[in-house]
Amino acid sequence: MRACEARESDHACRGRAHEDRSAAMLKVLVSGCLGGAPIRFNETGVPVSSPIWRRWASEGRLVSLCPELAVGFPVPRPPAEIVAGSAADVLDGRARVHEVSGRDVTELFRAAARRALDRAIQSGVALAVLVDGSPTCGSTYIHDGTFTGVTVAGRGVAAEALRRHGIPVFAHHELDRAAATLADLERRTDRD
Repeated sequence: MRACEARESDHACRGRAHEDRSAAMLKVLVSGCLGGAPIRFNETGVPVSSPIWRRWASEGRLVSLCPELAVGFPVPRPPAEIVAGSAADVLDGRARVHEVSGRDVTELFRAAARRALDRAIQSGVALAVLVDGSPTCGSTYIHDGTFTGVTVAGRGVAAEALRRHGIPVFAHHELDRAAATLADLERRTDRD
């Protein structure tokens, strides 16, 4: 900062310091429907009322993406579930994703997972906060593939792809845990 002050006015130096901090600020990939945007399969959004979320938004940390919309799914769209396996199995070609009609949408879900991972890498995200229960974004539970409303522990396809790449994934109801992890990652980054 002293070198900056020797060359520029105080105002310019403070601006440059703010730019440096925001460039180094760790980003958070978030499901596009979080915050209330009505883009889920049933034209709903997921409101988030949290000081953590508001702080991240005001700091410019949030990188919003709906992986399903990014690969061309419409709103509304038929419900889809992972059938006969896990998200890891879908990524590895051992399980499928079907819509309630029986239409196989596995390749679109794999493409959605790739899109989410690409966006995370391009944006330099440190972690992800995704809407739970989704065959794409679920991080603690998903539906069991029977279209009966039954849920099971598991991840969605994009959440699994991010996790495989080493990006921690949290459900939207785990903001406290996500914030603690982000703070820890920032401390480590500051030490490096």
